[in-house]
Amino acid sequence: MPIESIVVASQEPGVRRGKSRWRYSVFCLLSSVSFFAAGCRQDMQDQPKYIPLRPSDFFADGRSERPLIEGTVARGHLNDDDLLYTGKGADGKFSDEFPFPVTKEVVLRGQQRFNIYCAPCHDRNGTGNGMVVRRGFRHPPSYHIDRLRQVPNGYIFDVITNGFGAMPTYAAQIAPADRWAIVSYIRALQMSQMGTLDDVPPEARNQLGPAGQGGKQ
Repeated sequence: MPIESIVVASQEPGVRRGKSRWRYSVFCLLSSVSFFAAGCRQDMQDQPKYIPLRPSDFFADGRSERPLIEGTVARGHLNDDDLLYTGKGADGKFSDEFPFPVTKEVVLRGQQRFNIYCAPCHDRNGTGNGMVVRRGFRHPPSYHIDRLRQVPNGYIFDVITNGFGAMPTYAAQIAPADRWAIVSYIRALQMSQMGTLDDVPPEARNQLGPAGQGGKQ
């Protein structure tokens, strides 16, 4: 078909109307997309909020950060048992009591936690010669000295909770019940180094071999 015929055909009313409708549809589509995109951007950029620690003219004290309502307790942090959470009794002093019965399962749990968190410095026997210490870290005291054998259980719990000297706090890593389990295991370690054959139940002495069958040592 000659080019003149194509130009004339494209100018016919039906063809012009088809092109107009197509252009109008494209325009409406692009307008809709632009409208919704602008709406989302506006919501995300202009939402009312305060950046932490930024001052505010709305409140009388000029702070955007608002203090907690008096008496507010975060969920799961009531901590209303002083002995369980602080190691202290009603008199505010470190207690020698445990907040729950010490069973074999508790001691075994304490051994597991001790080997994970404490043994790197204190070693598995509690002498303070762990792998970290052998590589230059400060040497902690042995659990088997008189001073640490005589401190209350609550004192050991407090040291695990808040740290002492070069030892950091382990409150974030070890739950309160597990800290008490570790205390029970430390007491078992101390007893293992200072105990005699009389401290072993008769039915278990055979497990010690000839030494356990020969009476007191």
